[in-house]
Parts: sequence; C-alpha cells; structure tokens
Amino acid sequence: MKSLHSRLVVANGVMLFILLTGLGIVLGQFFQFFPKEVDDVHEEKYVLFLVVVLSIAGLLYFFISYRVFRQYSKSIDQASTTAMRIAGGDYLARTPIAEQETNDVLAISINQIARNLQEVSILRSMEKERLKTLIESMGSGLLMFGREGSVNLLNGVFEKTFGVTSEELIGKTFKEIDLPQDIKELIEDVFMTEQAHEKHVRIDNGHAIYHLSVYGAPVIGRHGNWLGIIIVMHNITELIRLEEVRKDFVANVSHELRTPITSIKGFAETLLDGALESPEVARDFLGIILKESDRLKLLVDDLLELSGIEQEGFQISLQPIELASVIEDAVTIVSGAMERKQMAIQLQVETGVKVQADRDRFIQVMVNLLTNAINYSKEETTITVIAETRENEVNIQVKDEGIGISSAELPRLFERFYRIDRARSRESGGTGLGLAIVKHLIEAHHGHVDVQSEVGVGTTFTIHLPRIR
Repeated sequence: MKSLHSRLVVANGVMLFILLTGLGIVLGQFFQFFPKEVDDVHEEKYVLFLVVVLSIAGLLYFFISYRVFRQYSKSIDQASTTAMRIAGGDYLARTPIAEQETNDVLAISINQIARNLQEVSILRSMEKERLKTLIESMGSGLLMFGREGSVNLLNGVFEKTFGVTSEELIGKTFKEIDLPQDIKELIEDVFMTEQAHEKHVRIDNGHAIYHLSVYGAPVIGRHGNWLGIIIVMHNITELIRLEEVRKDFVANVSHELRTPITSIKGFAETLLDGALESPEVARDFLGIILKESDRLKLLVDDLLELSGIEQEGFQISLQPIELASVIEDAVTIVSGAMERKQMAIQLQVETGVKVQADRDRFIQVMVNLLTNAINYSKEETTITVIAETRENEVNIQVKDEGIGISSAELPRLFERFYRIDRARSRESGGTGLGLAIVKHLIEAHHGHVDVQSEVGVGTTFTIHLPRIR
C-alpha cells in the first residue's frame, strides 16, 4: 500500500507540471505583443531569462511543498499504520509523537483509543480468567448448551464425574452425549418448557456410585433473548451416605434398646403372673432382669460417651505419659475376662516410650481393644501388645488369634453398632460402640487407627500417635 507521502509527492509533481505548462502558454501569448523591431538576440535573452526564473521558482516550489507535505504526511502515515495494527488486535501499538508535534491531534487520539482498548482487553481477560476459575472451583458439575442445542461450556468436575473431556463434547448436542437417560430427559424438558427443572439421579460408573442433584434452567439475556440452558450437577453422595448412616443408627439404637427392654418387660410380667410364688424361678428371672438392666445401662452409657466425644467442644487433657504403665493398667482391668478364657498376654513395649495423651482416655482405648480381642478369640490363645517408636510416630499394636475379619467387612468395622458376629457380641455384653469410641478418641489425640485381619488367623489393630520430640 502506497504511503500518503508518496501520493502527495506525485500530486505535487503533477501540479508543478501543470503550473509550468500554464506559464509556458502565458509566455507564448506574452511574446506576441513584443514589437517586431526587437531583434532575435534580445528575444532569446528574454526567453532564457524567463526559463531560468521559472525553473528556479518551480524548484523552490517543489522543495518547499515537498518539505511541507513530508512533515504532515509522515505523521498521517504513522497514524494509519498504528490504526491498522490496532484494528488487527495489537492494542500495544502507539503512534510516535515528537516534542515539536505536541499538537498532533490525530496521533494523540489514536494513542488514546489504543490505551482504552488495551484497558478494556485487560479487564476482559481478567473477567474471563475469574469466570473460568469460578467455574472450575465451584465443586459442582457444569454443562451449558447454546441456543442451537450444542455444548459450548463444561467444567472439570463434570469431566471427572463422567470421564470425558471438553474436546469430546464441545459442539455436540445432548442427544449425542453419553449421559444417563434421566439427565437427558431433564435437558429436553428445559428446552421444551423453558422452565427450571430439578431431579435426583443415581449414577453407577462401574467404579463408584454417585448421587447427583441435577438442576437445569434456561439462560435468558439482558434483553430477554434466549441464549441456551445451563445444567448444574451437585454431588450429594456424602449427604445420602450420612442420611443412610443416620437411619441405620436410629434403627440400630431402637433394636438394641428394644431387646433388653422386651426381656425386662417379659420377665417382669411373668413374675407378676405368678412366678413370684416359686422362689427359684423368681430368682432366675430377677437375675436375667438384672443382667438385661446392666446391658441397657452399658448401652446408654456408651451412647452418651460417644455423643460427648463427637461434640465439637470435646477436649482431652494431653500430657506426656509412659506407655508401659498405661498398658499394664489396661491389662489389669481385663485380666478377669482373660482368666475366664484361660488366655495369655505378651507385652513387647519399649522402655521409656512416651506419648502425648490423656491417661484415662488412653486406658479406655486400650481396654476396648483388649476386650474386643478377648471376645473374638478362642480359649487358651494369646494376645500380643507391641509398642515401638518409628521416625515420626509411635505405633501400638494389639494382635489376637481370633476368628478374623473378612476384607469386605473391614471398611465398616468402626461404624457404630456394626458387629461381625452379632450373637457372640450380645452374649459377651458388647454394645457395638467400642471401636467407634476408639476411633474418635484416637483422632482426638491427633492420631489414627487401622486394622489388618485374616479370617481364621487373627486381627491386628494398630494405633498411630505423633512422637514426642
């Protein structure tokens, strides 16, 4: 593309040519009025003089106009080049302005336009980045369809939930996407009715089961124009699980309370119906009532204990304690139950090992684990307690030679009221809350507990506590 300066030079040359031609014609007419007596020599001198004068005038005119045109056309060329770069998206382009050209309104205006566009571009980029961050961080799956019904936006949560990528879905309609039928029906309902819809959907992808609360709504522009629809999928799997745990807890508590209450009520009615007349029968029935009352009291005590541990304000008194002393106290408490089953215990505790713990609560933990090992072990077997230090923690292991636990039951072992052998647990007086109490107390000590087991071989509970430095 030719610059304005080159165009002005050409135009200036054409104008000079026209000017000189006109002057030549005027001179021709002028010489016709000369007297015939003037000789040819004088005429040639006049012509030569006029030609020289006109040539000098033409050169001066050309030089001066060239400089003037150059001064103004240069800034216009630079402004045009800058404007073309700005039109191409280069908002950093600027038109140079010399100090003597501070009144160059065109260049100043173009530079101001460039700065405004640059600011708008930066703000737009920032808003786009914020929107992208918001969409990716919202924690719920997002799927947006355009006016024509094709996907134009989705986030990482949706990709992870359904195992797809944005490259696979962008531009496809909802019928072309492998979505559960319930979600497709909801999308179609939103498109057809242009109203918001909500539905709970259960998804099984082969690896895990998800419960989603799917909400779909039309996207309406500022002027009421239809832009498409948006689908938001809230993962409520944890809420469903907690609701199921709550229902199980209520059912288990009701069942555990009903059993001793039914026994007490039944034997009391039997006594009132005439069994009191037989001292031996009455003594047996009263013994059963006392046993069931004790079991009921133990259950209520454990429920209150667990409820208190789970409260937000629950606190324990941490101080350095020696493990060997605590474990010996716990063994003394369960020694009677061990003697009844003729069981032995082996203690492998490093001397001088200390942990930061609440002594009474930690004895409670060890008693629960030892009692659990006694209840689920055969007679004349051995329980082993090992306490050793590692690099950053102290490990306490309680091993038994009991019936063992299958791998399918291990994840639920620390749930409230969960029992492997319900009949044996009730016979031993267990409430099904001991391991749940152990788990919460160890977590209150900033540690954790895990379990390993093999059916028919035995079970090992391992407590991990931070090591005192």
